[in-house]
Amino acid sequence: MAFASTRELCLAARTDGYAVPAVNIVDGLSIASAVKAADSVGSPIILQTSVKTVQYFGAAVLASAAQAAADAASVPVALHLDHCPQRAVITEAIAHGWSSVLFDASDRDFATAVAETGEVVAEAHAAGVDVESEIENIVGVEDGVGSDDPNVHFYADDELVRVATETGTDLMAPALGTAHGLYKASPVLLVDRVARLTALTDIPVVLHGGTGLSAEEFQAFIDAGVSKINISTAVKLAYMHASRDHLAEAERTGKWEPVKLFDQIGAAVEQAVLQHIELFGSARRSAVPA
Repeated sequence: MAFASTRELCLAARTDGYAVPAVNIVDGLSIASAVKAADSVGSPIILQTSVKTVQYFGAAVLASAAQAAADAASVPVALHLDHCPQRAVITEAIAHGWSSVLFDASDRDFATAVAETGEVVAEAHAAGVDVESEIENIVGVEDGVGSDDPNVHFYADDELVRVATETGTDLMAPALGTAHGLYKASPVLLVDRVARLTALTDIPVVLHGGTGLSAEEFQAFIDAGVSKINISTAVKLAYMHASRDHLAEAERTGKWEPVKLFDQIGAAVEQAVLQHIELFGSARRSAVPA
């Protein structure tokens, strides 16, 4: 099975009123577990790789693992490069068949961000790869990318849409009041901004920093038009807590079985993904175009 188009998955989700879970994975185990969870309930899924993960394992290894999981599944699976300001890594992901890439130009000045976004779109589209763009900074550092600066440089809604349209962007990631990582205080969510943006354009809107939001908050964003929701921290915590708990029990009992460790981690990742599939309403949506 070829990887699904991230854009097409999100357009279908927006039409039918749900959001596609975009799950940050860290290795072959988390890839297999996330896809297994989605496949078990008929949900499309987007596997997301960070720049650090690509650089650690190599694009070829990650693409191969994701392709094997997609081939074994009956649901659409997309492979997405998350938050990448590095043009060379984007080129590498495109060359290895990623469905889509997020070009994070939020650290550039406006003119540079627009110009480089257009260049990335041209490169990606030539290979049939979708582009998610980010020119506003979303608060919080994720896998070494981002900023703890609480001051978000917002652009006007119509300006953001104009840039996305003129550059040919396939998905847009505006600042919506959320943040990467765990919240230290209640966020001021900009649900109304999603509604304004989706009234101006059909380009899918992506929500970053989803971990920690309530079911009601997720639903409000989906009702406003969000069709891709990124989940990273919740999956990482499930992975690491399962590892910690298993190793503590192994230390107590003296039973050291790596495969049992993998089983426990995999089950925890599956459960975390299933919880978000339920929250996003994406179960039993596997008939969307692949």
